[in-house]
Amino acid sequence: MRVLFVSDVYFPRVNGVSTSIRTFREDLSREGVETRLVAPEYSSDNSVAYEGAPQGFDPSGVLRVNGKRVPFDPEDRRMSWRSLTAALDGLDGSEFDLVHIHTPFVAHYAGVRFARRAHLPCLATYHTFFEEYLHHYVPLLPHLLARFLARSFTRSQCAAVQGLIAPSEPMRAVLKAYGVRTPIHVVPTGLPADRFRPGDGRAFRARAGIPAERPLVLYVGRVAHEKNIGFLVQVFREVHQRLPEALLVIAGEGPARESLMREVAALGLGHDVHFAGYLERDAALLDCYAAADVFVFASRTETQGLVLLEAMAQGAPVVSTAELGSRSILVPESGALVVPEDKDAFARAVERVLTDGELRAELRARCRAYARSWSSLAMAQRLAQVYAELHRAPHTARATA
Repeated sequence: MRVLFVSDVYFPRVNGVSTSIRTFREDLSREGVETRLVAPEYSSDNSVAYEGAPQGFDPSGVLRVNGKRVPFDPEDRRMSWRSLTAALDGLDGSEFDLVHIHTPFVAHYAGVRFARRAHLPCLATYHTFFEEYLHHYVPLLPHLLARFLARSFTRSQCAAVQGLIAPSEPMRAVLKAYGVRTPIHVVPTGLPADRFRPGDGRAFRARAGIPAERPLVLYVGRVAHEKNIGFLVQVFREVHQRLPEALLVIAGEGPARESLMREVAALGLGHDVHFAGYLERDAALLDCYAAADVFVFASRTETQGLVLLEAMAQGAPVVSTAELGSRSILVPESGALVVPEDKDAFARAVERVLTDGELRAELRARCRAYARSWSSLAMAQRLAQVYAELHRAPHTARATA
């Protein structure tokens, strides 16, 4: 089977969508599913709109489309409609059996257009909890209006495809509550084998100038407002008052970094919070996870929460709230300490892990064992089955011109 992926984001832009796409592409190839990906170009000439005939796929099966920088968001690129549709129009629809869309922006509409013209079935993965996304990035929009617009937008997009992938059961429930009628399949992103390669925590500490004995509290992920990192900073302030030697490491980049740095300085924690920035995934990031004495997380918007599994795979004890998609990961047997979004309760749990060596060792072992149950190959097999079912569906159920 040959599947065309279309996305508004991919590496070198690091986030959960990029990670999910790469993980599935690698494992689907082992299942006999060939994937090609159309995604933005991130080189220095992104201000030049794509005008010529589309270039071919590179050896990794990725066709890059030039785009422009997104205002106030230096990480992302905005593919123009003209650029993206030109690229897709240059493809032979007969070379594909199905279209899989991964983002709800220009890629969604261009992907649906291509599928209809080529008479191909089309499905989309709902990676983003768009209702909360609008709340954070258009703060002047009244909350009730934002919720109405987000839900209407979601229903409209979901109705345009023949199948949906939800990364977790809670996310499927959200879509059903919205009134989405398109068939929804729950297929989480799994962990590839390389995520279990032991990181070198001592090496990370040495590179960052962190003493080996200093208690390290870690957050990894996009440094964005919807991730609720400000709450984690407030929690760490409580922890630091009782354990002044503790250090909070925030690994990642995003639009909230500057405001968080100002907040940290205002709290007098400038020497006790380390912003590590992006870390190379195949080495430095694994070392960072391995260096942690406790991994903290409090996002309300995760459709899955893959970063939790990555931390567990490296034996980092987890203290986290369990909201939306992360509830599907943070089950009782996961080995994590699940706490409410309450500053005092969260801080007490973090302190407990930092001060109780036996508990910390127990959580490390349980987290590692639990993470191994989330094999990425098994998830790819489930997705391949969804593809096969959609491909076999009657022609009337497919996208039509």
